[in-house]
Order: sequence, then structure tokens, then C-alpha cells
Amino acid sequence: MERIPILKLGSLLLVTIQVDMHDQLAMTLQDDLTERIVKDRARGVLIDISALDIVDSFIGRMISNTAAMARVLDARTVLVGMQPAVAITLVELGMTLTGVKTALNVEQGVLMLKNP
Repeated sequence: MERIPILKLGSLLLVTIQVDMHDQLAMTLQDDLTERIVKDRARGVLIDISALDIVDSFIGRMISNTAAMARVLDARTVLVGMQPAVAITLVELGMTLTGVKTALNVEQGVLMLKNP
């Protein structure tokens, strides 16, 4: 089964999505990430989507739902590296990604999570 790696950076988790997301992979990532938040007692999650050229409504909802689950587990989420085309698509789909902060790159995302 294909999985997206989740790296631990101190009290943060870093997810770098380097492949085209399909629905099953997105659901597996959501399950893996929530388990790791609890296991590692993570305080923040960085989701790097800089390699994604497109997203659909399901992937957008998955990102939003994952951030909501992380909040319930006492971790904040920052989405980093969003391509302009992805931002345009999300807005056109009416997806506001409530509760998800964004940053241009991983470095800025880490700073956002370390300095609330």
C-alpha cells in the first residue's frame, strides 16, 4: 500500500506530498497523520503541497478535515508551498480551508507554528 512519509521535527510533524493524490492515498494519509499526532504528541503539522499542480474538491475537503482533526488533538496545521493554480482552484470550488493557516514555504510555516 502506498503511503506518504510523515517526518518528526521536534514537536512538529512534516508531511511532504510528492505524488499525485488519489482518494485512497488521501484517506490513508489522514489516518496515519492523526495517529502520529497522538503518538508523537505533536503540537503542529506542516503539510507541504508544493509538488501538487492540481487539487479537486475531495483533496481540498481532506486537507480541511485533517486540520480540524489535528485541532481536536491539540495540534495546529499550516499548509505550505501552495501553487497559484491550486489556490485559484480552491477558491473557485468555494473551499476556504477553515482553520488552516498558509505559508509560502516550510521555513515560514515552522516559524508560524513555533511563534503563535
